[in-house]
Amino acid sequence: MYNFKTIEWKNDKVVMLDQRLLPAEEVYNTYEDYMGVARAIETMVIRGAPAIGVAAAFGVALGSLGLASKNFNDFYKRIENIINRLAQTRPTAVNLFWALDRMKKVTLENKDLPIAKLQKRLKDEALKIYYEDIESNRTMGRHGAQLLKDGMTVLTHCNAGALATADFGTALGVIYAAQEEGKRIRVYSDETRPALQGARLTAWELQKHGMNVTVITDNMAGHMMKEGLIKKVIVGADRIAVNGDTANKIGTYTVAVLAHRHKIPFYVAAPLSTVDLTKKNGTEIPIEERDAGEVTHILKNQITPSHVNVRNPAFDVTPAELITAIITENGVAEPPFEKTLKTLHN
Repeated sequence: MYNFKTIEWKNDKVVMLDQRLLPAEEVYNTYEDYMGVARAIETMVIRGAPAIGVAAAFGVALGSLGLASKNFNDFYKRIENIINRLAQTRPTAVNLFWALDRMKKVTLENKDLPIAKLQKRLKDEALKIYYEDIESNRTMGRHGAQLLKDGMTVLTHCNAGALATADFGTALGVIYAAQEEGKRIRVYSDETRPALQGARLTAWELQKHGMNVTVITDNMAGHMMKEGLIKKVIVGADRIAVNGDTANKIGTYTVAVLAHRHKIPFYVAAPLSTVDLTKKNGTEIPIEERDAGEVTHILKNQITPSHVNVRNPAFDVTPAELITAIITENGVAEPPFEKTLKTLHN
């Protein structure tokens, strides 16, 4: 549906759109080994929980093709090393670990196959994860579109569109699906400091899609809500606990508090692979702390005094009580999330 691809498997190589360079440049990087894929995830060439999951699966498949093992035990030991390296890239997005677990499971389930066939099986599983993500996003979009009315204005935070997934998107997928139904939706995209994913990526993607998009700074959201300019908020997620507490890009919690204050529905759109059934609540979700340079610099321009103290948590957790509903590929979960998320998951 787009004239860009976030990530693709081509000729046994992984091709990624370098999101660090958007919107100024549209550059595609080709990776021939899993170490390159790992570095791409770490440095945010690719980002967004579902996209990271797909990239990790591709990384395992790519790594397996480079192995010249003669027996399964040696092959599995090396696959474990590949998986462990990819698991170290980013700690918060659970889709990464979900995809790696799937790849490990497939390896063990096919241990009796010849190595060449096992390598192909891993590649097939990675591609299956890729196509499943696209389908789940489209289904999720159709469920979420029912929550939007013609002429409605929606605020989104960070980027949860095609750039954050294999294609179509989660939060933006809901908006795209509404548009496909003939609804005219206007979007406010907040800039999302410190990496400006809203200003750089969401605005670029929505423009590509022919959407009506307005960029605002993060600290304008409350004013826009007070003026009655925003009717709904839709965001993505990197990890959702069993009780509905949701980790997403830093600043999401602030937007949720503002929406609650102004009685604006606040929706989370995410595939069920983002729900972590091992985490009872948000206090158990690990929060990644990234390099201070993302705060002290915009692109290569320094904006703070040298040697100043800096904090840079990449995510925050929005408590379940601030979330109106969670949109998934299996339907829309409403409180109590402990019950509805498990029902949808099963």
